[in-house]
Amino acid sequence: MSLFFSFIVPVYNRPNEIKELLDSLLLQTYTKPYEIVIVEDGSSISSQEVVKTFKDKLPITYLQKKNTGPGSSRNYGMQRAKGNYFIVLDSDCILPPHYLETASTSLEANYVDCYGGPDAAHKSFSTVQKAINYAMTSLLTTGGIRGKKTAVGKFQPRSFNMGISKEAFEATGGYGNIHPGEDPDLTIRIWNKGYKTKLLSEAYVYHKRRIDWNKFYIQVNKFGMVRPILNKWHPETAKVTYWFPTLFCLGFIFSLLLLVSGIVLPILGYGFYFCLIFVDSLFKNKSLKIAFLSLIAVVIQFIGYGYGFLKSTLKVNLNKKNPQELFPKLFFKTNL
Repeated sequence: MSLFFSFIVPVYNRPNEIKELLDSLLLQTYTKPYEIVIVEDGSSISSQEVVKTFKDKLPITYLQKKNTGPGSSRNYGMQRAKGNYFIVLDSDCILPPHYLETASTSLEANYVDCYGGPDAAHKSFSTVQKAINYAMTSLLTTGGIRGKKTAVGKFQPRSFNMGISKEAFEATGGYGNIHPGEDPDLTIRIWNKGYKTKLLSEAYVYHKRRIDWNKFYIQVNKFGMVRPILNKWHPETAKVTYWFPTLFCLGFIFSLLLLVSGIVLPILGYGFYFCLIFVDSLFKNKSLKIAFLSLIAVVIQFIGYGYGFLKSTLKVNLNKKNPQELFPKLFFKTNL
C-alpha cells in the first residue's frame, strides 16, 4: 500500500526538546513526502518561535490548543493530519537518521495497523538518564515489554514511539483521557478491533525521560497506579507478572526480618539479583558509574511501581467508586 506518514508530537513547555527532535528529523534518509504535526498543549512556555525556525526546512503544521493532556493532544493532531499512517512521538525523543526509512521498509514488507519501537540512550545523555534508560528497558527489570525481541507476551507499543494507521485510529477513537496508561489502553482496544501490532526493533528512538530521581519516582509510581485500572477495564490482559515489583519489595522487607533471625539465604538471593543488574548494566553501558546508578534506578523503579500498584489494586477492588473518582490526578477532564 502507499504510505503517507504524519508525525504527531504533543509538546508541553519543552521548546528545547522539540528543537532537538526537529534537528534529528532534518537528518532523515527517507526521501518521500511526509508531514510533522506539532500540537502545543496549552503550554505557558511556547515552542512557536523554535518551530518557526524550521518552517522552511521541514513540512511542519503547528497547532495550539488548551491543556488537555498528551492523549487528547495526539488525537487532536491525528484528526487534523493529512497522512494515512501516524507516527506518535514524545517531544523528548531524538530520531536516528534511518528511523523513517526503516519504518517504511518494514511496513511495506509486512504491514500492520500499529507498531511500536524501542528506546535507547543517546551518547549525549547524562549518566542518570542512561541508568534510568537501563532500568526501563532491561529484560532483567521490565521483562522486555518496552521493546525487546524476547518480550513476555504480545508486544504493546508505547506512545513515545508508536505508529498507528488512520483506519485503526478512527475505528478505536484514539487515546483515552487516562495518563499515563493511555497507550496500553489504546493498544488493547486496537487488538479488540481485530488489528495487529508488531515490534520494529530497528525503528528505535533516543528517549530522554526524566532527568532526576524524584521525577523518575513520580513517573513509575503513576505507572504502578495505572495498571490495576487497566486490568479492571481489560481483565483479559491482567498478568501475575504485574505483581513482581510489589512482591519484590515485600520480599526484601521479609528477607531483612529473616536476616535478623539468622536466616541469610533470602537476602543472598537479592544480593545475587543486584549483582546481575550491576554486571549486565556494566556490560551494556561500559561504565562503572552507570552500573552503580542502575542499581539506584532499579530500586526506585520497583519501590515506586510496586507501591503504586499495591495502593491502586486495593482501592480499585475494595471501593465502589470508579477509577476517575479514586485517582483524579491520573485523568484529564477534557478529551477533545
